[in-house]
Amino acid sequence: MNASTPQEPQVTLDLAKEHGLTEQEYQQICDYLGRVPTFTELGVYSVMWSEHCSYKNSIAVLKTLPRSGPQLLVDAGEENAGLVDIGDGLACAFKIESHNHPSAVEPYQGAATGVGGIHRDIFTMGARPVASLNSLRFGSLENPRVRYLLDGVVRGIADYGNAFGVPTVAGEVCFDESYEGNPLVNAMSVGIVKVGETASAIATGEGNPVIIVGSSTGRDGIHGATFASEEISEASESKRPSVQVGDPFMEKLLLEASLEALKTGAVVGMQDMGAAGIACSTSEMSAKGEAGMEIDLDKVPAREEGMTAYELLLSESQERMLVVAHKGREQEIIDVYKKWDLHAVVIGHVTNTGRVQYHKEGQLKADIPADSLVLGGGAPVYIRETRRPDYLDETMSFNPATVREERSLTELIYTLLKSPNIASKRWVYEQYDTMVRTNTVVGPGPSDAAVIRLKDSRKGLAVKTDCNGRYVYLNPRKGGQIAVVEAARNVVCAGGRPVAITNCLNFGNPYKPEMYWVFKEAVGGMGDACRMLQTPVTGGNVSFYNENPKGAVFPTPTIGMLGLVEDVEKHAMTASFKQEGDTILYVGAPRRGLGGSEYLSWCHKITAGDAPELDLIFEKSLQQATIEVIHKQLITAAHDLSDGGLAIAITEMAVFAGKGAHLDLSGLGGSTTDTYFSEAQSGILVTCRPVDVPSIKEIYHRSGIPVHEIGRVHDSDELQFDQDVIVSVSKAASLYESTIPDAVNQQTLS
Repeated sequence: MNASTPQEPQVTLDLAKEHGLTEQEYQQICDYLGRVPTFTELGVYSVMWSEHCSYKNSIAVLKTLPRSGPQLLVDAGEENAGLVDIGDGLACAFKIESHNHPSAVEPYQGAATGVGGIHRDIFTMGARPVASLNSLRFGSLENPRVRYLLDGVVRGIADYGNAFGVPTVAGEVCFDESYEGNPLVNAMSVGIVKVGETASAIATGEGNPVIIVGSSTGRDGIHGATFASEEISEASESKRPSVQVGDPFMEKLLLEASLEALKTGAVVGMQDMGAAGIACSTSEMSAKGEAGMEIDLDKVPAREEGMTAYELLLSESQERMLVVAHKGREQEIIDVYKKWDLHAVVIGHVTNTGRVQYHKEGQLKADIPADSLVLGGGAPVYIRETRRPDYLDETMSFNPATVREERSLTELIYTLLKSPNIASKRWVYEQYDTMVRTNTVVGPGPSDAAVIRLKDSRKGLAVKTDCNGRYVYLNPRKGGQIAVVEAARNVVCAGGRPVAITNCLNFGNPYKPEMYWVFKEAVGGMGDACRMLQTPVTGGNVSFYNENPKGAVFPTPTIGMLGLVEDVEKHAMTASFKQEGDTILYVGAPRRGLGGSEYLSWCHKITAGDAPELDLIFEKSLQQATIEVIHKQLITAAHDLSDGGLAIAITEMAVFAGKGAHLDLSGLGGSTTDTYFSEAQSGILVTCRPVDVPSIKEIYHRSGIPVHEIGRVHDSDELQFDQDVIVSVSKAASLYESTIPDAVNQQTLS
């Protein structure tokens, strides 16, 4: 042993607990190995059996979701990302993941490396990333710390994505005090690959060389996976070293080199080195190929002196990949990466032992059965205790009719436009490059989802991230359903046919029975909706322990929805009014119920009642009929009803276009407040030429969907809802556009 090498500590149960393992798990490790683990082995098990890597508290529930379908080229969980056949010999690889805990303590790098990591998951499959999305949650903008987190996260996403050269085309930004101290930062990547040219994260072929490529390895990110598997606390600030540091320019080189290396035909398998670093990629690739690996850690390019086997294996330094090459062809791969000025070093070879063996300085530091480390192998699987939360009795018993309202409807519309959940997110998305690569047909702003053109094709992709955590908090099952159907409805309103989802499930501590009950119910609701809409789950990410000393965040199962647009020139839709004289139609379910609404939350500081009404069968019919009227080019705009209800949706359409309208909502029935501000599901606003109204009505009525003519577009600055409810479009636009910039500049929201 080198005299400078630090002595590894003796492994005990107490040390295992310090690594986040339970007594039962420690005993399991001893049983697998037939002995007490070495310190390095303990470190590997601790990261691989963390919630972040093993999904030990969630996999049993996730398996209840619909995870296969005729368009899926791989079942959920088989590869780094989902893969969907989109026709014309092309496939779409897409996935969403969280970087919540790192972003809470180091927002800039936490968000930036979240973007880098999710893109690597896409291009390790041989797909070129063509679009990036995100879903962000923060506390109240009145809090200076929240403004700091918002600024850092947005800059981190922008700087990494802009330098990497992939457009950020869509997303959502939401605010609620439940996210105070524990922001949610979910990043999604979408890529395109030719069918049959994908790569797999697998190691096969005894003697095949194992190559590490990309950046050198440092001490950043060590135990990042474990850090992501515990609650945020005051001590979390000391975990800053667990936050990785990203280099988007290095990642751009890695992308181009990896896609070029795959074209050589010399690659057997390839995997991103994300959470748990070398330990993860070597063990997962080995387990998938029912093989093993022998790794010499002395050959790993390191950027810091004296790194131990433990540190090299657990480091989460960014912009690294593991490649298995066909024996005798490794130099072809090395030459490609060297051409791009990247490390490409053979650090070991594939074995037939089924074990991952790591050597350092001539010593065997770890010798572990590969399948004992991974999901679906020996990693523990738990089904936790559940209990319905007591708070639901109180929230469900709330009657919105008891709320006294003294403001006029016009005042309420102006007030809601100042809610940061409704107000324009222009301050955010204008920091992103949304048009790089010139494939963006519809980007952020006046559309319910983004539309990306597929090169050399009339087809496109409609993509969206969506979830309302308040709904899930108030009714977990229904909230999970709504998360899926609203994401799908947004894709439909942009001209796409929903085909599949990815998801990022952000919840609190799974060891708390009430939280685990909410998690199971929300996942059950997602499954209900996915089966109804025939949008299978391609994969995703579970992020537990999203809590701070004040409590858990709203349960937030973020949905990343993928839709296919048959003809981007004819079918891509936006939400803005188009021409004077166009008829405005409301199609869908009755506007009733204020439970869980932005109206109650923002105007009255009340989070209570049931989640909005939803009929899944009706919702499916509405979406199918809307796709039909779009394909027949009968409508000129479409806008989903969501936060703020009908009145806010109409106002947004006017603000997007700078046009007014004369409206008559009396035919919708129900109370006035419900008609204006209910967030009942299955409602869409469309505009059309008057001559097309009969054809549109025929299509919707055939599907059992009510259609109401509620007004006409006109060139003016006035939205006249009813005789006494008149909104200035220019004033509405000023409030809508200035709220978040003013808040970020530390002006107080009212």
